[in-house]
Amino acid sequence: MNNWVVAPMLIPLFTAVLLIFLNKRLRLQRWISLISVMLNAAAAVFLMIQVRTGGIQTLNMSGWAPPYGIVLVADMFAVLLVLAASIVSACCLLYSFRGIDEDREKHYFYPLVHFMLAGVNGSFLTGDLFNLFVCFELMLMSSYALIVLGGTKRQFRETLHYILINVLSSTLFVASVAYLYGATGTLNLAHLSLRIAESGQSGPITAVAALLLVVFSVKAGLFLFFWLPGSYGAPPAAISALFGALLTKVGMYALIRVFTLVFYHETSVTHTLIGLMGIATIVLGGFGAVSQTNVNRILGYNVIASIGFISLALAVSNEDALKGAVFYLVHDMIVKALLFLLAGILVAETGTERINRMGGALIHSPLLGWMFLAASLAVVGVPPLSGFPGKLLILQGSLEEGRYVIAAAGVLLSLLLLYSLIKIFILGFWGEPRHPREAHWKQPRKLLLSSAPLMLLIVLLGLFAEPVMPYMQRAADILNEPSIYIQAVLKE
Repeated sequence: MNNWVVAPMLIPLFTAVLLIFLNKRLRLQRWISLISVMLNAAAAVFLMIQVRTGGIQTLNMSGWAPPYGIVLVADMFAVLLVLAASIVSACCLLYSFRGIDEDREKHYFYPLVHFMLAGVNGSFLTGDLFNLFVCFELMLMSSYALIVLGGTKRQFRETLHYILINVLSSTLFVASVAYLYGATGTLNLAHLSLRIAESGQSGPITAVAALLLVVFSVKAGLFLFFWLPGSYGAPPAAISALFGALLTKVGMYALIRVFTLVFYHETSVTHTLIGLMGIATIVLGGFGAVSQTNVNRILGYNVIASIGFISLALAVSNEDALKGAVFYLVHDMIVKALLFLLAGILVAETGTERINRMGGALIHSPLLGWMFLAASLAVVGVPPLSGFPGKLLILQGSLEEGRYVIAAAGVLLSLLLLYSLIKIFILGFWGEPRHPREAHWKQPRKLLLSSAPLMLLIVLLGLFAEPVMPYMQRAADILNEPSIYIQAVLKE
């Protein structure tokens, strides 16, 4: 039954290959894509049940036992993120059926999305550091093509920044992996944890940890984020939603996994640095969101600021903070995708990305306006929406450890993000329309329908947080106690 661990990687991978040969048959591609992500979600639910009842599930590729072969590991943390990624992808694909023009669809849009999803799921499930690099590259190569799909001047410009920064970070990743292998003789995450615990986290190993912190921070948009707002705002809304929901979260997942499983011995160095980077990211990202007038750039800075907040939980690294980080990470994947999709409808409704040139969208699309407001309040953490439980747990964990500056940074984040998103709502939806509506848009009902499951989820996760919390607790237990993960992988 452990063979199911590989399903979230193989389903999108085989789908992508199949769709390459069907690129002229758009209707068939759409249906196959949607069925594939639904199967992926079903596989994730099945895995979650297995993990809940039987503990961590592992699969040794080609029959080679770890640490000699590549191992896939499905613990509760990874499976929750795979499930969230599948749900978000399904909604973004539904949105793209009407939100992406046929010219982009014909240029392998659907295969690229599935290749990217295979890389995302592989990153969540791998138990090997080099395999993490391979999955990162699969995800990034697909995103390079998606961000430039359509070939506008703006897309080409932002793609250049995006590729250059990620190529540089990938080079540093390979260098870090090479040094770790030379120093420890292994790249299996569980075995790395044992080797470093036995020999001690020496100065050179801590230096490599800092280098990996830089690599994963670039991927996540933590502190080193200058490339992100423009890159995520350049492609159409369906692609921006996928990027905002998935790509930065893979980097954040890697940070949490590596710095709770492998590099957790010198927290006075690594975790203090993570905390400082998180506070700086909140301040810079929050004020960046407040200062912008372009709706997509505001949302891009919102993505950055939220990553900073999640990193604060890693800096604290107690039970409440890590449980809150898991909950907030799942919430953030869902709500960021929803905001980008709704913003895409708003831009088409008003004919501009500049909020000071918008106005009156609430007259013609009241449901769009109230959905956007609800999603904005969820980002801020207003109860009973999904942002509240995770944010409360992170703040509670920070106060328990006496980390008052971190708690204050979390409160500051809420105020800045509230202001930036309410600014969109007031300028974009209130008042009189400033452009003739019929010149820009048709009825957005079907696109709103594709966003509705995400809206429903942020309500349900807030209202029914208590039944969901045992799953978050299971994930946090593994992050708090590395020996659980090590024993499941190495069978020791």
